[in-house]
Amino acid sequence: MFVADYIDGEWQNPMVVPYAPLQLNPANATLHYGQSVFEGLKAYRNEDGEILVFRGDANQQRLNESAKRMCIPEVPKEFFMEGMRELLKVDREWVPEQAGCSLYLRPFVFAADDYLGIRPSKKYKFMILASPVGKYYAKPVAVKVETRFARAIEGGTGAAKAAGNYAGSLYPALKAQKDGYDQLLWTDGKSHQYIEESGTMNVMFVIDGVLITAPTTTGTILKGITRDSILTLAKEMGMPVEERFLTVIELEEALNSGKLEEAFGTGTAATVAFIRLINIHGKDYDLPDVSPNAFSVQILEALDNIKYGKVPDKYNWIMKY
Repeated sequence: MFVADYIDGEWQNPMVVPYAPLQLNPANATLHYGQSVFEGLKAYRNEDGEILVFRGDANQQRLNESAKRMCIPEVPKEFFMEGMRELLKVDREWVPEQAGCSLYLRPFVFAADDYLGIRPSKKYKFMILASPVGKYYAKPVAVKVETRFARAIEGGTGAAKAAGNYAGSLYPALKAQKDGYDQLLWTDGKSHQYIEESGTMNVMFVIDGVLITAPTTTGTILKGITRDSILTLAKEMGMPVEERFLTVIELEEALNSGKLEEAFGTGTAATVAFIRLINIHGKDYDLPDVSPNAFSVQILEALDNIKYGKVPDKYNWIMKY
């Protein structure tokens, strides 16, 4: 794992060390006040044995956007990239060769002050972990529209990849899982009328041949890197795209009329997660089986071809190691 410290106003002591438990003071500020942000990205192995990292620069930028919101010092781009580079030198043999598999990288920053009191920490630790992974979802998922609990509100931390955002979502997500659903579809925290995102993913819908996904302008939705990649490729493929909020009523009407052709989640962990069922106000709606010609299938293939180096990288999304 890669480890570095923020002391006296600068990042220092970068090193790659064996994976091991951390020793933390019981008064560590993160344990009490949650001043922590993280990222997730993946490294892939191409047919020539090269290691390819997908859009690592975008993850570095988003980490710093999250850090700014949580009063955490930014990690300089070259410091971030060099840390990832050095870790991959050591762990490159852990990058799987099998199709659909990758090495998951988890950069994160947390407060390191040993102090009880609500204030920004003066010391921090930046780390990157690595772990081989397979497919996040082995089959299409069932989701439930959440209209009671809220993941984020305008003015809050919804756009930051902050640790506490995920802790706050666990209770309603667990309730949904006990009822047989894999994930929630979160609605806006004010009116619960507008679909925002899923538990670990942005979410997209194909209605009447148009790709619809919520905008990231309200500060309540994570600026998904997979989401951004899909929108870029969709426009290139000639797919009509609308970045707007879909209402729960509109979603229900599209399900009843058969105009909802596809629904899927997007994110680093899953890339594309096909949705097979949506529950709205206690009623289950089955979606059509995903066909080989579905947009979600095509876009997943297009993304995988880029990630595994099977096609030219005209967007400069790939970094080779």
